[in-house]
Amino acid sequence: MSDRYELIYDIVRSIPHGKVTTYGHIAAAMGVRSGARLVGWALNAVAHQDRIDIPCHRVVNRLGELSGSMHFETPFVMRERLEAEGVTFLNRAVDLSRHLWVPELAP
Repeated sequence: MSDRYELIYDIVRSIPHGKVTTYGHIAAAMGVRSGARLVGWALNAVAHQDRIDIPCHRVVNRLGELSGSMHFETPFVMRERLEAEGVTFLNRAVDLSRHLWVPELAP
């Protein structure tokens, strides 16, 4: 596993309960502004390993949509986990005005 993947997992682990962040915000925090796909690949690498220590369900796309939901046991698990944490939705997207958490930028 690459050091970049480990950094991504560390950032995802730091997302507070009841909050979400985006692939792009994680990439920016790493200093890789156009690295949203890298973040997606890293999360996909652990999605099927049942790594409960990495809360992948808290990472959404820039619109708050659950673009990673197909990588969970069922297409509904991601939303169910977020709702269990008190995350609210506007139609099919997370209400980012209430639940967005932005990680600190890398030095």
